[in-house]
Amino acid sequence: MLAESMAVAPLSLELLMLVGAALLLDLLLGDPPWLPHPVVGIGRVIAWLERAWNHGSAADRRRRGRWLAALVVGGTWALSWSLLAALAWISPWLALATELVLLATTLAARGLAEAARAVAVPLARGDIAAARKALAMIVGRDTAGLDEGELARGAVETVAENTVDGITAPLFWALLGGAPLALAYKATNTLDSMVGYRSPRYEDFGKASARLDDAANWLPARLTALTLWLAGLVMPGSRWRGALASTRREAPRHPSPNAGWPEAMVAHLLGVQLGGLNHYAGRPSQRATLGTPHEALAGRHIERAIGYMHGGWLIFLMLAMPWVLVREWLT
Repeated sequence: MLAESMAVAPLSLELLMLVGAALLLDLLLGDPPWLPHPVVGIGRVIAWLERAWNHGSAADRRRRGRWLAALVVGGTWALSWSLLAALAWISPWLALATELVLLATTLAARGLAEAARAVAVPLARGDIAAARKALAMIVGRDTAGLDEGELARGAVETVAENTVDGITAPLFWALLGGAPLALAYKATNTLDSMVGYRSPRYEDFGKASARLDDAANWLPARLTALTLWLAGLVMPGSRWRGALASTRREAPRHPSPNAGWPEAMVAHLLGVQLGGLNHYAGRPSQRATLGTPHEALAGRHIERAIGYMHGGWLIFLMLAMPWVLVREWLT
């Protein structure tokens, strides 16, 4: 952020260019293991507070859970804003470079594509064991015994759902508030992934975190479904006719209020069926099905899902451009 205002204006051309540069940086470098990642630090704070606060009556856990969400999200925003303010006092260019790097850490386009291809590549050569091992790194379901179709389903579902969490939602919040707001979103997302489960341990303590994550993803998830559909208009072989109406009808079947939107859209564009029976630690979990199975799921669908992911975020940024130009013209 620039020293003069210490806040790049929301939906400004300057901020759009900065966000675009951050996305390019993520695509080029991903998350180098030698570079400290803010989410790791956020996760450590959450883990420490969870151990200290997650005890007592249900009412006590709910109250402390609300404090956890407020402290972690608000603290992340305040700390990142203060850091950029201090750096801007030293040098606007230093602050700008730091914000670029911070924004890049909130994005996972390269990492998501690489994780999905780690499943697709062994499937293409018939190495089911390696594909099962790769899928186990990115999903919570049991992967032992899964065939090619089920392995492809796990990878496609992961790409579709995480297009929101890992790319478009951070972009959305970054365009509204730069790196501080994007990092606050990632803090919300990390809270949900760590304490937002419906389990005896987290049912009360993580309720506020889960609801906050649902709220933060509500609009980005629906916008992402639209941009995925628009990407399907230009990608050969996409079954885009009727996909909007079908997605709107089927998305609420998903247990998450948001994940069903990108998953249903990708399912319809591919002409496959997602959802169904999963096993977690040996326990069956039946998920509602999304999409119509015109084709049997196979490894080739993973690469197509990655294509929709890239097309979706690109159109997401393109749709921001008219708003930016109108705002620049009005101001």
